[in-house]
Amino acid sequence: MGHAIYTKSDPRANVFKSFVEDLAREKGRLDDFKYYRNIERIAPGLVMAHKHNNKSVCANVDFYSGFVYNMLGIPKELYTPLFATARIVGWSAHRIEELITSNKIVRPAYVNIQAPRQYEDLDKR
Repeated sequence: MGHAIYTKSDPRANVFKSFVEDLAREKGRLDDFKYYRNIERIAPGLVMAHKHNNKSVCANVDFYSGFVYNMLGIPKELYTPLFATARIVGWSAHRIEELITSNKIVRPAYVNIQAPRQYEDLDKR
């Protein structure tokens, strides 16, 4: 639960959830899907009450991932590597940008401060 940018809803999670529901129906796991959906509905209020603030949280795109991996028969030992593999390109891009722009922690809302450069075809590099 929760995301640094999306607080009311994660649009990626909303799209993913419809596919998760279809898969749950196909696999005979609709009761489990409803359990996750209930957690998604109840958790934001519990998190806000526990943290004693009004900052809203929502299910992020990864909320249903473990459930999907389970329905697909993927071993639990591979859940974390799958999560990381899907993010390595983004993490690497953030780290490269961080190194180039003075070691600041980069967030998606930051604007690139480098001057635009002309694209050079790969075969001319």
